[in-house]
Amino acid sequence: MEKRHRIPAQLVVWISLLAGLLLSGCGYSIHRQSELPFTEIQIRPIENRTYEPKLQDKLYAALVEEFMKNGITVSPSADTKLSAIIHKFDMVLLSEKEGVAVEYIVIMTADFILEDKDGKKRVIKNADSPFIVSLTSAEDLAILLGKKELAEEKAARDVAMRIVGALIYK
Repeated sequence: MEKRHRIPAQLVVWISLLAGLLLSGCGYSIHRQSELPFTEIQIRPIENRTYEPKLQDKLYAALVEEFMKNGITVSPSADTKLSAIIHKFDMVLLSEKEGVAVEYIVIMTADFILEDKDGKKRVIKNADSPFIVSLTSAEDLAILLGKKELAEEKAARDVAMRIVGALIYK
């Protein structure tokens, strides 16, 4: 006959407590959808005051994706409304190599206004997304334009992540 090794009940309890302690200390938290400040939102047309075309479309798509990740439905008939104005998009030269621009910092800044069903407005100014992106001039122009497009999308996703987090977790 084979002996089965059983894990003592105390060990299971200690491991469970330790896992709970580790998970509670890492900054993550679990929220029910009913605990969210709103369950659906309307995103009004985004105003783009920069010279960079189509940023408003990229920010809109990033906001929809981020709200959906957090369990919030985007609906044109929702009582809670979000407006945005993109007022800055900049690619600043960060470093160069042998006279060729190699690294840029991409900055996108927007103001947001959240209007709840009671008409109260909450303004969040200068939500930004500074991050570093590498672009090398030695590459084909089509590749550079593709990388610039990806940098714009990443900036929009970063701004969306910041604003959705600020709206949900206050």
